[in-house]
Amino acid sequence: MTSSAPVKRLYIKTYGCQMNVYDSERMADVLRPLGYGMTDDPEGADLVVLNTCHIREKATEKVYSELGQIKRMKARKAEAGGQMTIAVAGCVAQAEGAEIIKRQPAVDLVVGPQAYHQMPELIARAHRAKGEGLAAEFSPEEKFDALPEARHVTGVTAFLTVQEGCDKFCTFCVVPYTRGAEWSRPAEAILAEARGLAEKGVREVTLLGQNVNAYDGAEGGLAALVRALAKIDGIDRIRYTTSHPRDMDEALIAAHGEVEELMPYLHLPVQAGSDKILKAMNRDHTAESYLRLVERIRAARPDMAMSCDFIVGFPGEREKDFQATLDLVAEVNYASAFSFKYSRRPGTPASAMPGQVDEAVKEERLARLNALLSQQQQAFNEAQAGKVLPVLIEKPGRREGQLGGRSPYLQPVHLDGPDHLVGEIVPVRIVTGHKGSLTGELVQALEPA
Repeated sequence: MTSSAPVKRLYIKTYGCQMNVYDSERMADVLRPLGYGMTDDPEGADLVVLNTCHIREKATEKVYSELGQIKRMKARKAEAGGQMTIAVAGCVAQAEGAEIIKRQPAVDLVVGPQAYHQMPELIARAHRAKGEGLAAEFSPEEKFDALPEARHVTGVTAFLTVQEGCDKFCTFCVVPYTRGAEWSRPAEAILAEARGLAEKGVREVTLLGQNVNAYDGAEGGLAALVRALAKIDGIDRIRYTTSHPRDMDEALIAAHGEVEELMPYLHLPVQAGSDKILKAMNRDHTAESYLRLVERIRAARPDMAMSCDFIVGFPGEREKDFQATLDLVAEVNYASAFSFKYSRRPGTPASAMPGQVDEAVKEERLARLNALLSQQQQAFNEAQAGKVLPVLIEKPGRREGQLGGRSPYLQPVHLDGPDHLVGEIVPVRIVTGHKGSLTGELVQALEPA
C-alpha cells in the first residue's frame, strides 16, 4: 500500500567548500526516507538546513544574517498553522555548538559535520520537544557507516568524499578543530559508491578531502585509489581536491602522467610566496620546495593546468613578503586561483599573532594579486583557441540549442548542439577564450544512441 502522506519540503543552503556540497547531498539522502523532498525556496519549507562553513568570519556572519530571515519565515508559517524546523549543520555548528541556539533561539537543531546521519532522530526529538537537539561529537566511521548506500544524483558529475579532517594545523585555519583528525574511508566503500554513481550515469567524479592527497585508506594511497577508480566502467574522468604540497608524493605525480582518466588540472594551494609567512602559517613547505614540486608535476604531465589558494595580509606580512607572493605567481603561471584577505578566526594561533595588517593594506594587496591572477587566467583561456578539446557535456545551455560542458582543465565550455549529447564526451574546437569560459563548436555531430 502506498502512502498518501504529502511530501515534506526540505531546503538546504550550502556554504563553503565542495565537501559541504557532498555533505548536503548526503543529508538529502538521509532525510528522503522520512518523506522530505527538496525545494529551492525556503519560504514555507518544513525543514530548513544551513550547511555552514567556518573558514572566514564573513561566512559565519552570513549564517546569522540568514537565520534572522528564516526566523521570520518560521513565524509566518506558525501563524498559518504550520511548523518549520531550522537546523544549522557543518563547521559553524561544530565550532560554536550551543552558542548558536543561544544567539538565535529559533534554531531547533545543531548538527556537526560528523553527525548529520543522526538528523532523523534529532528531528524526531525536536518534534517531541525533548532532547537537546545538539549533535556534534561523532566519528567519521559512524557517519559513513550510517549513510544509505544509494545516492540520489541528477547529473553526469558527482563529488565523492574519500578523506576528512586535517592534522596540519595551519595557524590560520579552524578545520582541525571543526572536522577533527585526518581519517580516510576504506577503498572498498569508495569504489562501491563510485560504481553506484557510474550505474546512474555519472561520467566524472571529484574526490574530496580536507587533505585529499593524504588519503591512506588503500595501500598505495591516493594514487592507488585513482588507478582503481579508473578501471570502473563508465567513470571516464577523475579529479581531486584539496591537496597539500607536503602530501604530493611521487606515486601520485606519476599517476598524472600515466592514468588517462585523471584530468590535467590540479588545485595545489601554496597560500603565500614568502618563506617567513609560510613558516608563520605552519605550512611546512617553502616557496622553493613548492616551485620544484610544480616542476616535477609538469614534467610528468606537461599540459597540467595549475590552480591555487592565496591569503594576503597574514600577520607580519610586509611589502617584500607580498612581493614574494607576486613573484611566485608570475613563475608558476596559474590557470585559475582563489585569493582572500586574511580573516581572524577565534581560537586559531594566528588570531593572537602580533603584526595584524591594516584592512586598507589588505584590500590594496588583494587587488594587485587579483589583477595578476585574472590576467593569467584570461591568457590561459585565450591560448585554448584553435585547439580541439574533449568536452564532457553536462547540461543544456541557457538558450535553445546551446550546450554547456567542461574541458579537461575544468573550464566551462559553451557550444551549440543537440540535447542528446548531454552525458557524452565530444571533441570541440575552441573558437574563443574568455576570462571565465570558452566558446567552441562541435567537430562532428554524434547521432542519438
